[in-house]
Amino acid sequence: MPQRDFSSRTISEPHTPSIPSGEEVMEEASGPLPLLFECAWEVCWQLGGIYTVLKTKAAAMIKRWGDRYFLIGPYNPQTAAVEFEEQPTEGFIRQTLDQLRAQGIPCHYGRWLIPGRPRVILLDYRARFGTMDTDRYFMWKDHGIGLKPDDGEVNEVVAFGFTVAEFFRNLCVFVKDQGILAHFHEWMGGVAVPRIAHMQLPIATVFTTHATLLGRYLASDNPYFYQHLPFLDSEREAQHYGIYPRHQIEKAAAHAATVFTTVSEVTAFEAERLLGRRAEVILPNGLNIQRFAALHEFQNLHRKYKEEINEFVMGHFFPSYTFDLDNTIYVFIAGRYEYKNKGMDMFIEAMHQLNCRLKELPNRPTVVAFIITRAQTRGYNVTALHNRTMFEELRDACMDIKERMGQNLFMAVARGRMPGFDELLSEDDSVRLKRVMHAYRTGRQPTIVTHDMVDDVNDPILKHLRHRQLFNHPEDPVKVIFHPDFVSATSPLWRIDYEQFVRGCHIGVFPSYYEPWGYTPMECVAMGLPAITTDLSGFGAYVQRHIPNNNEEGLVVINRQNQSFDQATQELVDYLFNFVQLTRRQRIELRNRVERLSEMFDWSALSRHYKEAHDLALGRKGIARPGSIEVRLL
Repeated sequence: MPQRDFSSRTISEPHTPSIPSGEEVMEEASGPLPLLFECAWEVCWQLGGIYTVLKTKAAAMIKRWGDRYFLIGPYNPQTAAVEFEEQPTEGFIRQTLDQLRAQGIPCHYGRWLIPGRPRVILLDYRARFGTMDTDRYFMWKDHGIGLKPDDGEVNEVVAFGFTVAEFFRNLCVFVKDQGILAHFHEWMGGVAVPRIAHMQLPIATVFTTHATLLGRYLASDNPYFYQHLPFLDSEREAQHYGIYPRHQIEKAAAHAATVFTTVSEVTAFEAERLLGRRAEVILPNGLNIQRFAALHEFQNLHRKYKEEINEFVMGHFFPSYTFDLDNTIYVFIAGRYEYKNKGMDMFIEAMHQLNCRLKELPNRPTVVAFIITRAQTRGYNVTALHNRTMFEELRDACMDIKERMGQNLFMAVARGRMPGFDELLSEDDSVRLKRVMHAYRTGRQPTIVTHDMVDDVNDPILKHLRHRQLFNHPEDPVKVIFHPDFVSATSPLWRIDYEQFVRGCHIGVFPSYYEPWGYTPMECVAMGLPAITTDLSGFGAYVQRHIPNNNEEGLVVINRQNQSFDQATQELVDYLFNFVQLTRRQRIELRNRVERLSEMFDWSALSRHYKEAHDLALGRKGIARPGSIEVRLL
């Protein structure tokens, strides 16, 4: 069955009523401008991708809304201690929070310690646990959503949602002359949306689903998810996966919102069928792009951090055998451990085929493929740790001896003669080097994983690597390193953080099957790194629509909509086979082209979509929009 072409799908423009004929007079809207409250579970709490959206977008929102912009989130003492600075309140915020405190709900007001330092309200929803029976009753009575008393996560979400709704009910008492706009993210922040609608509060609401909850489950379990999507019974499927109350909350928020939005055409197609409402505005995710005064600066960063990756690779492989690091390409995939959804299955299959094809080339390059994802481990692999330790000892010994050799060289030349080798390297230093070299060289096969896995036998990535015999043999041009943890400078295996690791690689490969947006390839672009994604990711569909000849610009979009797994894998292998044979100058030119595209994904450009959604919601509620004009008939 053919699949939808998400890259060409458009969200219809909202209908604007025609104005009757007559004399029209336009003037700036008078009166106080509206307030914007953005509500999500991830405010001051790093739990997932929405945290990145809110954190990076805040400065752009403040630029438009100024001190009329607030964020609302749940109070978590551990994260608030490092992300939040409490401040005194005043005006209507103080009146509203005092009223909530009088009802027994602890409230905190202050600044989020991120760029822009936006105003934040954190509500301690746990104080509402005492009324959970009543809240669950109203969820059933007012919204037809039945909840189980023993579902802890849903109880927390409901308690937070009712607390937020109570905040807005009190806010409306103290704010009479200003419009109020509330923007909610995901099902965990969405309970307040149907509550606000039920209480008929004069508030314009926007609800954004970044990925439907049911869609994640179905895509992981159904290899024909997109083909079957138009015919699925969402209610029955939600019951099957045991997420019916969560699905109902998400659906209720989507239908109750003044404006319903998603982050991509892919998710809009999915949400329309699983939630039953068509998204009216697409809100693509952005980043704060760091621009450089000169192009060579980001190239210098690539070279600097590539040297750090070189040291990791030397420590991992060189105790067994060596290869030319100047003719080595670093490829990586990173993201949440969703073996199929994130395309890790296709990545491994592509590495196997690339390995076979490169063996046929003379003077072939070496490819080191990193798989970076968080998985359950018992700790670091002893061999990986030992190799890294011995590498550090070898490096330290060489640096120490280098200092003495330099001093000996200086003293000899200062006396007017060229020194002999024995004068530069003493017998003691020679013995030390031989001992360290002997301890460093093991001859053991390099491991394919840096940690000891909790379930080594059944781990999907390891099973696939073993099936394709990607065991890092000396004759294999493609080497694989599965790193089931974050890349961090605090790790004993690394001396760099993830962002620096990305800068040091040559290309990021993210052949996702289910990816509502896709921050990882966009992060590559932000750092001037070529990236591969698919047309089943929101980012990939956006690239196809907005960047002509995107493949030639270093932003490759693999066709996974209308091709089989094997066909899409072959397309990926073909591109990688050509990429790894590029000259250094060609790779530099490609990185320059990618870096020039990065401005397209800065929030300064993409925040206009939020303005569209907010203006649409305000207009539907008859609230004057910032910078709007009023049309009067005379």
